[in-house]
Amino acid sequence: MVSERGQVHTLEAIVAGLLLTSSIVFALQMTAVTPLSASTSSQHIENQQQASASGVLATAARNDSLRRTVLYWNSSSSRFHGASVNGFYTRRLPTDLGRTLQRTFGDRGIAYNVYVTYYKSGRLQEKPILYRGEPTDNAVAASRTVVISNDTRLLNEDGSHGPLINNSNFYADKNGEGPVFDVVRVEVVVWRI
Repeated sequence: MVSERGQVHTLEAIVAGLLLTSSIVFALQMTAVTPLSASTSSQHIENQQQASASGVLATAARNDSLRRTVLYWNSSSSRFHGASVNGFYTRRLPTDLGRTLQRTFGDRGIAYNVYVTYYKSGRLQEKPILYRGEPTDNAVAASRTVVISNDTRLLNEDGSHGPLINNSNFYADKNGEGPVFDVVRVEVVVWRI
C-alpha cells in the first residue's frame, strides 16, 4: 500500500512537471520577439528620430527655408513647382528644407513625409508637400508654424519672388483681418523602413 502511494505521488509529480513545462513552452511560442517589437531601444530610436526632425524644422525656420518651402507654390497649376500631378513630391523636395531632410534621413533607412496644414474656406485642411508612403506604427512627428503676412509673395520656380499672395493664387485663405494672411503648420513624419 505504501509503495502504491509513492508511485501515485511520483506519477502526479511527473504529470504536474509536464503540465508546467508545456505551459511555459506554449507561452513562449505565443510571444514572438522581432526586431520591430516595442522595447526601450526602439523607443530610444524613435525619440532620436523625433529630435532630429524637430532640429531640422528649427534650423529651417531660422534660415527661412521652411517659409520658402511653404511659398514654393505654382499658382497656375495649383501645385508645388515641379510636383507630380497629385500636387506633391514623391522623391525629393527641391528646396533647402528638402536637401536638409535628405542629408539627415535619406541614407539611414528612414522614410519621411512632409505635410502643411492651413485654413481654406474656414476649414482646417492638410496637404502633403512630400509623400513617400504610409507611415508605420513606429512613426514619429515634429511640426513648426509659419506666419504668412499680407505682403508675402509666392516664389517662382527659380526661387525669385513671384506674385503677391491672395486667396485665388495660394492654397490657403486669408484668415481674418489684420496684417497676417494665415498661419500654417508644417509637419514632418518620420519612420524606419
